[in-house]
Amino acid sequence: MGDRPAAGEHPETGATTSADGFGTGNPATDFSLTLLTALVRNGVRDLVVSPGSRSQALALVAAELERSGSARLHVRIDERSGGFLALGLARETGAPAVVITTSGTATANLHPAVLEAHEAGIPLIVLTGDRPEELRGIRANQTTHQDGLYAAAVRWSVDVQAPTGDPDDAERAAALAEAAVRAAVGAETADPGPVHLNAAFREPLSVTVPALPEPVAGTLPETASPAALGRETRTIEAGPRTVVVAGADAGAAAEAFAREAGLPLLAEVSSGARFGPNLVVSYRELLREEDFGAAVERAIVFGHPTLSREVPALLTRPGVDVIVVAPTGAQAYNPGHRASVVGGVRPGESIDVRSPEVRGWVGRWVFASRRIAELAEREADPAAVAPDLEKARSFDPADALDFAKAELAAVRAPITRALLAEAVWRYTWPHDRLVLGASRLIRDVDRIVPGKRIAVHANRGLAGIDGTIATATGIALASQRAAQDAGTPGGVTRVLLGDLALLHDAGSLLFGVGETRPHLQVIVGNDGGGTIFDGLEVAATAPAEAFDRVLYTPQTVDVAALASAYGWHHSVARTKGELDQALSAPPAGVSLLEVPLPR
Repeated sequence: MGDRPAAGEHPETGATTSADGFGTGNPATDFSLTLLTALVRNGVRDLVVSPGSRSQALALVAAELERSGSARLHVRIDERSGGFLALGLARETGAPAVVITTSGTATANLHPAVLEAHEAGIPLIVLTGDRPEELRGIRANQTTHQDGLYAAAVRWSVDVQAPTGDPDDAERAAALAEAAVRAAVGAETADPGPVHLNAAFREPLSVTVPALPEPVAGTLPETASPAALGRETRTIEAGPRTVVVAGADAGAAAEAFAREAGLPLLAEVSSGARFGPNLVVSYRELLREEDFGAAVERAIVFGHPTLSREVPALLTRPGVDVIVVAPTGAQAYNPGHRASVVGGVRPGESIDVRSPEVRGWVGRWVFASRRIAELAEREADPAAVAPDLEKARSFDPADALDFAKAELAAVRAPITRALLAEAVWRYTWPHDRLVLGASRLIRDVDRIVPGKRIAVHANRGLAGIDGTIATATGIALASQRAAQDAGTPGGVTRVLLGDLALLHDAGSLLFGVGETRPHLQVIVGNDGGGTIFDGLEVAATAPAEAFDRVLYTPQTVDVAALASAYGWHHSVARTKGELDQALSAPPAGVSLLEVPLPR
């Protein structure tokens, strides 16, 4: 990156600089050096920058932190993409990512990512540049009311007064950094989420950033225990007929408890608990049955269930005791407004997983679910039927011909949503990442795919289509970098989404010069619009023309041309054979697989 000034005399101002970068003579640069360096010392590793004048000192310091090996820098021209990229990085790593913007509308473009981080409990630090006090309220260019912009959606917000070069600027910046990280991870509150630092700067807005003599390292503070929220660990004893419900981000703790307590596990696909011997894939169908759903007397809920109507119906039904396990987050999922909220659960001594009662209860659910799932699998892939073993014992040319014809027909079979969902799941492995967009397809995946312990991400905090590609990019960059650092094989990150979610985040397909392109495969089920609305009651009552115009919102975008414009590899899969080939060996770098689907 060329020659850099070392500690000593600053080449532009003649001021003395320390090894930490203080003393350039420019308050904006000195404050930015201290603030960002302190953030790194408190465990931050990823910095996302969108270009702008008022935040230039922060951006230039971020570049120096990357050059010195202290942090990883990501640059995006669109602040909305930058916000969701930071969200994806934080979602995968668990550490807060910092997103840096200039003043004005740039700050508003971060609001969707801030809201998702707020509802999902994702640590995120938003660092916005602003005008100093004397330029506010007088219609100064690119100036608006940024202090408190994100209101209740942030865990902590502070309006940082413009540095003046006073000796206490450095102490103030270091204290702000430590407090921001601790608030983002919930070190005192057990309520992780976004934080907003609105930093004002006066002109001159920057000078050359001194070279850091060595990489900066740090340690991330831990999230506080559930005791900070006043939540106990509850012992669950035998008695009521109980199920475990695992919603988004429930984690492996839900599966572990269900297995240890001998309970049916109703796990959504984005729960991180979709595996294990007690898994009930077909929970929707069984919850509607008198012998199953109506027999439930107690439900223990992990995470944030969002993918069915049957689960909230169960949790609001009179007579069902609901226990919500929420070790973090001031908010807890409680649709019936009567759940007991606890920090954790453990099976009591009265539970004997070997007893006939326990084995019978969980076995009924699991075996019934398997029968339903087998039927769904055959519907998704008609070729996936058990072979005729009697015929296999004797060779008959006629049988061989029939088999070959059947195989050829299967390869040429058109792709259904169920087949797409099953195939994407089948080709995803533990070293991969799967990101599911908020569309009809995530529900198709949730209905049919079997248990498998793989990493699945989805923005289910608000279940919006915003920033799906940007989020997946952050997840891909973080997971593949971690694999590289550990010397283990890095997988591919697949994101499955609908055509409207793709178009809503098309700007995130852009990678600027010098930006890392991860191994990322975007799979878009293109049915020409928002077919998720076809399954709502309004589809049967609204006039067809009005329904299509304002809900289905048809589109005819040339996806191949879109991919080409951004430099992505594009391919189309119209048959099962083409889909299998595209998923089994995705191209290196970034690729977009288009799968046409009927409405």
